[in-house]
Amino acid sequence: MRTTQKSRRRAAGVAFTLGAAMVLAACTGGDDDGGNSSAASCTNTIKVEDAPVVTVWAWYPAMEQAVDLFNENNDDVQVCWTNAGQGGDAYQAFSTALEAGSGAPDVMMIEAEFLGQYTIRDALVDLAPLGAADLADEYTEGAWSDVTEGDAVYAIPVDGGPMGFLVRQDIFDEYGVAVPTTWEQFAAAAEQLKTAGYDGYIANFPPNWWAFFQAMAAQRGWAPFEYDSGSTEIGIDMATPEAVEVLSFWEDLVDRDLLATDEAFTADYNASLVDGTYASYVAAAWGPGYLAGLSDADADAVWRAVPLPQWEGQEPRQVNIGGSTFAVSEQADNPELAARVAMEIFGTEEAWQIGIEQAALFPLWRPVLESDDFANLEYPFFGGQQINKDVFLESAAGYEGFTTPPFLTYVYDQGTEQLTALVEGSTDAAGAMEAMQQSVTSYAESQGFTVVE
Repeated sequence: MRTTQKSRRRAAGVAFTLGAAMVLAACTGGDDDGGNSSAASCTNTIKVEDAPVVTVWAWYPAMEQAVDLFNENNDDVQVCWTNAGQGGDAYQAFSTALEAGSGAPDVMMIEAEFLGQYTIRDALVDLAPLGAADLADEYTEGAWSDVTEGDAVYAIPVDGGPMGFLVRQDIFDEYGVAVPTTWEQFAAAAEQLKTAGYDGYIANFPPNWWAFFQAMAAQRGWAPFEYDSGSTEIGIDMATPEAVEVLSFWEDLVDRDLLATDEAFTADYNASLVDGTYASYVAAAWGPGYLAGLSDADADAVWRAVPLPQWEGQEPRQVNIGGSTFAVSEQADNPELAARVAMEIFGTEEAWQIGIEQAALFPLWRPVLESDDFANLEYPFFGGQQINKDVFLESAAGYEGFTTPPFLTYVYDQGTEQLTALVEGSTDAAGAMEAMQQSVTSYAESQGFTVVE
């Protein structure tokens, strides 16, 4: 959500709207006591009945424990938490409430890359004058860039997804193949594993996960969007040589049957991650927790985390997939109190102990991120390896942010179509990226944007 302007230019004429779904009644409704009514339906238990209540929608694992901790430590405000669905389901419910003019929570969990879909609608409160402007030094440069626009702060970073490379060291060792440190070595290792008799794949290329390709291309310097939130102008340049080069790299491996092309986050995909079908997992920092939570893992597997491969001859670049924030809705009854909750609910070491140990979150709050305890944390799934120190801390520190458009859902949907066509052989890398350029440009124009070169 980066910007080059400090002014907030709102697009009154932009016709862009988000999809709608059923309004969720839980944790909504308000009064004049400085927060939403404590009679609202909460998943958690309110500890102080006469305190003002701030409603929160979030889907973090172990969120209830974090909320309970906050409520136990704050007599003058309580959090009413509801899991209103994950990702798209929650966003649809939030959008419905925004369109209805009521029913939104005070604080909303939003993935950083989707913030623009709400700032364009004036749906989020600028937290800078409510204390957030003083927090910039408490977060990494990339994390702060993703939630700010000039002097405005539209969300508080919570967890991130700096990327690394998770490998089945036992498979590489069994077939005498070195773990790659560059993408050129990755391609060679894929061929070497197959030639040596490995009946799986070095990795998976998921056609239904545009965010994966987006990160891979960003590592090569791809920056397809130039956009200042609220502006009616947007720069779109998707079919760049860098993007085509990266997609061609993956296309070649797919064509040579050196990569699996399973859709991500399905039952078959999950099984393949842990049963030896894939020799590696190109993963964000939440990937280790995702792996460890899967059932039927190979008991003899030896997992190790290593840095993400880089391109030979190019300046090393760190990238990110995922990561979420807390934003304050424009419907909040008491924005100041809601901002305090957004800033403080994961603003203590005790809260982050829950986030790390029970939810496998990767913190973006520097007091924990840069602590010795986090750096030296040993992960049993990785044989006691200190994966944060070895991989993810450097990756997080090097991430500089990525600009996304205010219609990212459409981009993701179109990306899935093109990547699916690619793996099915009905298009190639150049054709897929040109189709993305045309479809995204047309959509932007249909929503009232002027696309500039």
